[in-house]
Amino acid sequence: MSLGVRNLLPRSAWWLVPPVLMVGAIVAWFALDPGFRGSRSDVTTAVTSDAFGQRVRDYLLEHPEVIMEAVGRLEARSRAAEENEAQAALKSRADELFRDPASPVGGNPAGDVTMVEFFDYNCPYCRRVTGPMRETVAGDPQLRVVYKEFPILGPNSIFAAKAALAAHRQGRYVAFHEALMQAKGVADEASALRIAAEIGLDVSRLKADMADAAIQSALDRNLKLAQALRIAGTPGFVIGEQILRGATDAATLRNLVDKARSRPPP
Repeated sequence: MSLGVRNLLPRSAWWLVPPVLMVGAIVAWFALDPGFRGSRSDVTTAVTSDAFGQRVRDYLLEHPEVIMEAVGRLEARSRAAEENEAQAALKSRADELFRDPASPVGGNPAGDVTMVEFFDYNCPYCRRVTGPMRETVAGDPQLRVVYKEFPILGPNSIFAAKAALAAHRQGRYVAFHEALMQAKGVADEASALRIAAEIGLDVSRLKADMADAAIQSALDRNLKLAQALRIAGTPGFVIGEQILRGATDAATLRNLVDKARSRPPP
């Protein structure tokens, strides 16, 4: 999965921060727990701060697994809280997610299940999942697809996304999207304009439409919506009430569509 919305620590370094915080929490817990510290008089008369610190250190050295267990619980709670926030955003912003007029629609526009994809034309994982998406759409005549341009990999991606939304104004979005996803090399100004000409778009009109503030506004909305859904990289999918982050295969997409079809639409 390609990351670009925010600067993140490498995953291998995540453990360096929580244990430091957790040690402080454990020290505070020991300080407040009567079973560990004894009576108040014992603390005030017999246990100096240095001695207490030594007791905590000795305990952690003897039971280092306590720190990792606490870190694991902290991370699990954090993930659960973020997922709850994402689900709340999905419900409160359903119209923007599924029915934004600025977002191109493919598949069956009147389909009973909608699959939303957030993607970047320069994301290799997005290109890899194009095949599974095409297979899923071809095998389900009732599937509706909403395309969310999410250019997080730099200026070339932004140019390509704007060109795609401009192509939408000429009624050729899906053709342009498919061609750009299948093209080799970087999706940049040269390749986007070349593909536009190859599929019969009016390139002069395309360039003029790309400068329209409404297209930049659509990209800005997609960025904020992805952040609210905790989609920090590409590709990202929303199918019914389910959020999938990262590339996947056709079988998984079909399974998520089937689950969404068994539930009322949002």
